[in-house]
Amino acid sequence: MSRQTGPKAAKPEPLATPMEDTEIIDFEIIEQFFFAYRDFVSDPDAILEKSGFGRAHHRVVHFVNRNPGMTVADLLDTLKITKQSLARVLKQLIDSGYIRQVAGPEDRRQRKLYPTKSGRELALALAEPQSRRIERAFEGASAEVREGVKAFLRGMRDRQKAD
Repeated sequence: MSRQTGPKAAKPEPLATPMEDTEIIDFEIIEQFFFAYRDFVSDPDAILEKSGFGRAHHRVVHFVNRNPGMTVADLLDTLKITKQSLARVLKQLIDSGYIRQVAGPEDRRQRKLYPTKSGRELALALAEPQSRRIERAFEGASAEVREGVKAFLRGMRDRQKAD
């Protein structure tokens, strides 16, 4: 029995020219976001790495520090993550003494989260280099420009996903 073979599949041709902006895609802005995010998180990443922590730990410490007494449910909603993905990170932060979990006063099943003194110190250590980076970026900018950037960033948030 002979095998029938079709024409060999042609290898895809490599494209040597960069993709240009389109009417709806501004690649330069997208790239600036990639670079800005990479640099914005690099300093905290280096600090966290010393403790064996990562970006998920940073987010938890940040929001618990900014909202002491928030519930686990509030944190899940803020971070848009599952209970399962939060559990390991939260346990490490509690076991390391950065976060304290307290039963709710009315509903003992409710878990309220508080930073400890060392948790607050960690949150500040992570925020300081980011704050310096932001201030350098705003050097010479007016209050209106700063407010415009804040409005832009608020506009970038979820909004029921990108169309």
